[in-house]
Amino acid sequence: MATTNDIVLIHVDDKPGFYARIEEIEPDVKPGWWQVKLLVLTFPLQVFTWILDEFQLEGAAFTMGGTPLRMEQVVSPVELEKAKLKKEEEERQIRMRQEGGAPKVISLHDRRKK
Repeated sequence: MATTNDIVLIHVDDKPGFYARIEEIEPDVKPGWWQVKLLVLTFPLQVFTWILDEFQLEGAAFTMGGTPLRMEQVVSPVELEKAKLKKEEEERQIRMRQEGGAPKVISLHDRRKK
């Protein structure tokens, strides 16, 4: 689910429309709904406040004035790479534990004596 300070891509009519940053998410008077303040990254900058439910914040489609919209959280490629490296390291640690510790080092000096 998108949260405060996340960058989102707003799809309009099932096509990428514009980017925005979520400035605030506050509860609406209607239970289960939220007032979402968006800083729209256009020129000039604009601020919209949309009232959305949990599903719409998670990327479910909705309409405004008959126009289909959808909010998609944008993840930085840098963050994706960090997550991939972290996962690979965790998998390596698990393999090492299953194999009985760190990889064995074979001494070339001891090997020559035989």
